Amino acid sequence: MLIKNAQVVLKNTVKVTDLRIEAGKIQRIKKDLIPKKGETVLNCEGFTVFPGLVDMHVHLREPGFERKEDIASGCRAAVKGGFTQICCMPNTEPVADNKVVVSYIKHRGEEVGLCKVRPIGAITKGQKGEDLAPIGGMKAAGAVAISEDGKSVANSKLMANAMQYASDFGIKCLCHCEDATLSDGGVVNEGFYSTLTGLKGILRAAEDVMIARDICLAENLSLPVHICHVSTKSGVQLIREAKARGVQVTAETCPHYFALNDSVIASYDTNTKVNPPLRAEEDRLAVIEGLRDGTLDAIVTDHAPHHEDDKNVEYNLAAFGISGLETSFALAYTLLVRSGVLGLNALAKKMSENPCKILSIEGGAIEEGAPADLTIADLNEEWKVDKNKFVSKGKNTPFDGWKLFGKIKYTLVDGTIKYEEQK
Repeated sequence: MLIKNAQVVLKNTVKVTDLRIEAGKIQRIKKDLIPKKGETVLNCEGFTVFPGLVDMHVHLREPGFERKEDIASGCRAAVKGGFTQICCMPNTEPVADNKVVVSYIKHRGEEVGLCKVRPIGAITKGQKGEDLAPIGGMKAAGAVAISEDGKSVANSKLMANAMQYASDFGIKCLCHCEDATLSDGGVVNEGFYSTLTGLKGILRAAEDVMIARDICLAENLSLPVHICHVSTKSGVQLIREAKARGVQVTAETCPHYFALNDSVIASYDTNTKVNPPLRAEEDRLAVIEGLRDGTLDAIVTDHAPHHEDDKNVEYNLAAFGISGLETSFALAYTLLVRSGVLGLNALAKKMSENPCKILSIEGGAIEEGAPADLTIADLNEEWKVDKNKFVSKGKNTPFDGWKLFGKIKYTLVDGTIKYEEQK
């Protein structure tokens, strides 16, 4: 295939050029390449080519919760959203805490044959926080990281052991930071709007104390750690200070934390219920600054699809989570790039290069010899979010009706078109 006349986001520059793809790899990057006989030509004039987007935090629900999502529907949503690789959390049924379940998820992703599915194993058996899961076996079966997802490992000694074992096997712990004794059944951010609505609040400290604990462990053990879905101003500052001291800490956030604040809970719309919860405006602005100055390394979706029955209930009873794969890129481009917070190269780092570096997986850059995992978008096209057009089973989004810029036109995985807008 020959991609012609596209604006291409390279590592340190953005330029109009051509890309030749052969045997699933980027063979040549050069302007005015001449089509070869039998070569498919894709004219991308006016479009922008990014390195294939990588989402290092999604929930595919399979096995066990296929009414919410399955690997096939999740992969369809991923490629529609421009993602060429997705890393799925272990809170399935049975839990992905052993090589059998990890292997099943990996091979099921290969059967579906859309994006690359990278399983994440559990830190503890059954995610019960008591005994370490067999990390080496899960790594051998294809796990790219371990995480307790949805909860923290409360036992600090156990967490230290997990970080040590993970490091020995060349993978990292991805840490959901929440002190359950402090969150104590809360459903929204503790503050003005929790008081206004009468909904039980969650202190920022519930997140911050665990961020601090995991940073301390990483610093004392001289080991890497990754902090998931950062939402608080103080959490961003803890990570910023740790990085300045040389701690091996990386961190991510999600579009809903830089797009929304907790004022939206006044609608009692359960699509605004996420964990950690949407925070105050000062937290939202701190997350944006953390992305701008490099404190926060990656943008992930924390794609958490739910059946309508899980959300169409009272706020206190509703499930936590947003279906995010199909809106993430456009939200990031519209709110961060068009506003001047990030350039196109920086956006590519947050959504492609850095996730690959953090997880030590192939991809993340457009360069000769690299896999032809590419995301092609029309950055000037404005479109309206319509949850009823989601291909994910989860229609749970607070962004329904929002007008965004940045429409995915093609998603290529190993040089093969896996999504084309017209089709």
